Amino acid sequence: MRRYLREFLSDPRVLDIPALPRFLLVNAVIAPFRAPRSAEAYRAVWTKRGSPLLSNGQDLRAAVAAELGADFEVALGMRYGEPSLPRALDELLRHDLARILVVPLFPQYASSSTGSALARIHGLVAERWNVPALETLPEFFDEPGFIAALAEIAKPRLDAFRPDHVLFSYHGLPERQVRKSDTSGRHCLASASCCDAIGAANRHCYRAQCYATSRALAAALALRPEGCSTSFQSRLGRTPWITPHTDAALPELARAGVARLAVLCPSFVADCLETLEEIGLRGAAQWRSLGGEALELVPCANAHPAFVRYVASRVRGASR
Repeated sequence: MRRYLREFLSDPRVLDIPALPRFLLVNAVIAPFRAPRSAEAYRAVWTKRGSPLLSNGQDLRAAVAAELGADFEVALGMRYGEPSLPRALDELLRHDLARILVVPLFPQYASSSTGSALARIHGLVAERWNVPALETLPEFFDEPGFIAALAEIAKPRLDAFRPDHVLFSYHGLPERQVRKSDTSGRHCLASASCCDAIGAANRHCYRAQCYATSRALAAALALRPEGCSTSFQSRLGRTPWITPHTDAALPELARAGVARLAVLCPSFVADCLETLEEIGLRGAAQWRSLGGEALELVPCANAHPAFVRYVASRVRGASR
């Protein structure tokens, strides 16, 4: 965990502060003290196959490869840890490929996720003497195929659970990173309605794209406006992060009389620590402590056939 946290938080797109303070904060404070807590959280969701994120990613890779057929080589690469992006690139370049198509699995764009992964991939490719043709696919936060796949996964669970309320919980970001994405410097987080629509100023805004995903999913699932809401989880440190916070939204929902709460996590395409432990275990325990009757964590897309078909269709569409 210490190695992972050092690699992850040393990325200037993730912890966007000057290099020396970042080095001291990561190596003297965060990695030594957070690693044991993170390891304990991972123990709670670890499986015989290891990390759920890894096993779900491996299953998706295999399913997409089978869906695409013999004309495509499919590799899985992670920005941090293994299988790494260098390893995935090496695996692909062992074959005689016409070009490489990069499919970031982050539905909503953020410089700390999609931006970091693409910067790393372009850097790796630039180190090659023979530079392969490279194409990247954009974010897909409200693409009809993605929304339809999530709705197909969620609807049976919601029909069986019959929630009083549906919460869309997304990974959070520091407010300063959202403001950096604002090309005008005057729109993001400047008003309560800044994320109601996406335009030129906020087209790279992670928060606005999350709200767009929520609107599209609510429509696909035929949810009433008062029957669903959006929040943000996984904040770190004392700097302001985008709101509303998930752990603060739960008490508000309990006070409003919600007993049966369903939670979807549409910024994650694979179930992982943030969904299974943070929401499925800690969130459910918090909900029970507030007097809630039940909390249902709806699975992420993982390697569900609907999501596999969607990913394969994007690849085929870009390959024509």
